[in-house]
Amino acid sequence: MSSTSILQGKRAVIFGAGGSIGTAVAREFAAEGAEVFISGRMKSSVEAVAHQIIANSGKVHATVVDTLNDAAVNEYVDDVVKQAGRIDIILDAAGPLAKDYGNGKIAVDLPVEQFMVPLDTMVRSRFITGRAAARQMIKQRSGVIIFVTGSPARPHVPGATAIGAAFGAIENLAANLAFEVASDRARMMTGTVVNATAGAALD
Repeated sequence: MSSTSILQGKRAVIFGAGGSIGTAVAREFAAEGAEVFISGRMKSSVEAVAHQIIANSGKVHATVVDTLNDAAVNEYVDDVVKQAGRIDIILDAAGPLAKDYGNGKIAVDLPVEQFMVPLDTMVRSRFITGRAAARQMIKQRSGVIIFVTGSPARPHVPGATAIGAAFGAIENLAANLAFEVASDRARMMTGTVVNATAGAALD
C-alpha cells in the first residue's frame, strides 16, 4: 500500500462480504488504503476475508450482521460511526444463490415463491442498508452508497425473470434515493456487472 492509494483514510462498510463480490471489493478497498468494516451472516466467511486482508497489511473489522434485520443494520452502522467517526462508503453485496430463485427457468415455469426470493432478500437488504447509510451521510453531508446489479436488469436472456426484476428494482431504488439525498451531498452509485447474477447467500 502506498501513500497515493486512492482510498487512503476512508472508512468503508461492506455488507455480504463473505460472498465472491463482497470479498473482492473488501480486499480491493483495503489494498487501496481504506479501513474496511466487513459483515455477513456467517462468522467463518467474514473472518476468512478478514484474515486475507490482515495478511496484506490492511485494516479490517469483521462482524456478523443480517442485512434483512433493520434494527441490527441500524445498530451496526451506528456502532461503526462511533468507532470510526464517519462512514465514507457503503456497499451491499448480499444476495441469494442462483438456484434459490430458479435462475434459468423461464417465467411461465417459475414458481411464485422462487420469483419472490431476490425481491424479498436483495431488494429488502438494499433498502435497509441504503437507508441506514443515507441517514448517516446526510448528517455528515458526504458519502457514497454503492449497489451492484447486472445485465438482467435489461432483459436479454431467458430464465432471468426473478433476478432481473430485483436488479431493476434496485436500480430504481438507487435513483430515487439519490434524488432524495442529492442536496445533502451523499451520492448513490449503481455498478452493473455484466452477466452477474448475485453475490453470495446473504453471507
